[in-house]
Parts: sequence; structure tokens; C-alpha cells
Amino acid sequence: MAPTIHLVRHAQGWHNVNVENETMHDPELTPTGVQQCRDLRAQFPHHEKLTKLIASPMTRTLNTAIHSFGRNDLYPIKALDVLQELSDLPSDTGSSPAKLKEVFGDKADLSQVREEWTQKMDGQLFEPTLEKILARAKESRRLIRDIANLDSDEHVAVVSHGGFLHWLSDEWQGIPMPYPTNWKNCEYRSFKFVDGTGKDEDAKLVETEESWRRRKGSEARLSDQEQDELRRMLQREIVPTLKVKV
Repeated sequence: MAPTIHLVRHAQGWHNVNVENETMHDPELTPTGVQQCRDLRAQFPHHEKLTKLIASPMTRTLNTAIHSFGRNDLYPIKALDVLQELSDLPSDTGSSPAKLKEVFGDKADLSQVREEWTQKMDGQLFEPTLEKILARAKESRRLIRDIANLDSDEHVAVVSHGGFLHWLSDEWQGIPMPYPTNWKNCEYRSFKFVDGTGKDEDAKLVETEESWRRRKGSEARLSDQEQDELRRMLQREIVPTLKVKV
């Protein structure tokens, strides 16, 4: 037995509508985004096995978790600040824990959201540099593993962001540049931990065969060497675009 981790990109937020909206701070979901959540709720086949909800503390990710998966026995959603999006744009910068508490109340567990999680300047923990993004992707996987029950076949939904999900999953195949993600809004992909014993320091994930075939059909996966080469190339191209504030 081993848990299945469903990684989900948030539904459409107002910042996804046009580039100008990226100046909006911690934007809400659009009406289209809310409908995307309803569609995901209707289509997701594992609700009865879902035992835990985890999300980035951004407004759009918490609302995606609520609208797509929420039910009383899955609250509160475990909010992890390390799951936030990559860049320092206003649209990728969250709200204070106090403000989130006002909005989401008992539906979100904010105990692991640090006050400084909204700070992305030079030297800060969430500064969008290669070293720090890699570190929090690793921390995210380890925290998810700690929350999941490795000795069960439970399902866990983790709602994060299109850019960060590539770092979290370490899956880089098919990313269209210059936009650094191929995750659609409200898309989910399913993963297992490579090492089910919990001893892997990196807590690496691998997409399940069912998930891969569902979205890729007969397309072959890249070899480890090809994946390594693609990862290095894309990381070099993506990281310089993430730091907007100077």
C-alpha cells in the first residue's frame, strides 16, 4: 500500500486573464475559475478515497481546494507556505496569516504559515532564486510525505501553482516557453513517492502510469538523462524571469 498524491494547479484567477492583472495582489478566482472547480469536482474519480487536503496559502489555491474537494471531514485544509508560486509579482505574493484567518476561518489550518511568507526580497527565505526554490520544493515534498500515511492507500490532494508544480514534481517534459508551465488551470496529475519507506531525503515523486497515459496517451517518457538535461536548461531560462522587484 502507498498513498496517491494528486497535484493540482489552481483554477483561473484574475491574474490569468491578462498580463496587466499580474499587478493585483493575491487575486481571487474568476467566475470561470469557480466553474472550473465545479467541473473538477464532478470529474475527479477519487473523492471517496480522499483523506487530506493541502494547499498553498494563496487565496486562489485555498478557494480551489474548497470548491473542488472541500467537505467537512477534510477541513481544515493544511496550508503550507512553501507551496506558493515562484515569482515576486504582486499576483504571486500572498496575504498575511491574520487576513487569511479572517477570510477562511476554520476551513484552513494556518499554523505552518510564517508571517514572513509574503516577503520575497533579496535575502528572504522565499526570494525567487534557484537555490531557494529547489530547497522549498524539497521541503514541500517532505512535508507532504509527513502529512500522508505511507502505510495506506489514501489519496491526498495538494493544490499549488503552475510554475512551482514543475519544481515540486520535478517533471519538465513539454513546457512551452516563455510561459513556464504546461499545467492547465484546475488540472490534476497523480503521483507516488519513489521510496515508500520514507527514507529518501529528497522525497522524490513519480507520476503514476494511469495519470501519464490519461494526459499523454502513448507518448514515451523522457529517460533520466534527457530529463536531467531538460531540467538544467529550463531552470536556467526560467529563474531570471521570476525576479521583478529590484
